[in-house]
Amino acid sequence: MKKMLAILISALVYGTATYAQTTVVTSGSAPSASVTIEPESRTRIKTYVTEHHVAPVRTHERIVVGATVPEDVELQAVPGDWGPHLDRYRYIYSDSHVMLVEPSSRKVIQVVE
Repeated sequence: MKKMLAILISALVYGTATYAQTTVVTSGSAPSASVTIEPESRTRIKTYVTEHHVAPVRTHERIVVGATVPEDVELQAVPGDWGPHLDRYRYIYSDSHVMLVEPSSRKVIQVVE
């Protein structure tokens, strides 16, 4: 009976850990993809897009956090005034939102609304 209980607990713990890992990967919130954007920076980003008349990107599929941006979409360099912690990313403007993209994987890591 003790052996069966130990197996059941092990399966439960392992299954929970596997589920948590899957959730992290599919949500696009992996440690390398986490970024915090302060409210002031969000305002600067929105102002930049408005003042510079950034042309929106049009795609067949909706682009969301965790999605891979198609190869034919040009990624834009993040302006320095958005903050030094964002300069390693690129961005696209789509559906009235700025989306930060990890350039090596082309995955969307954050949406600025």
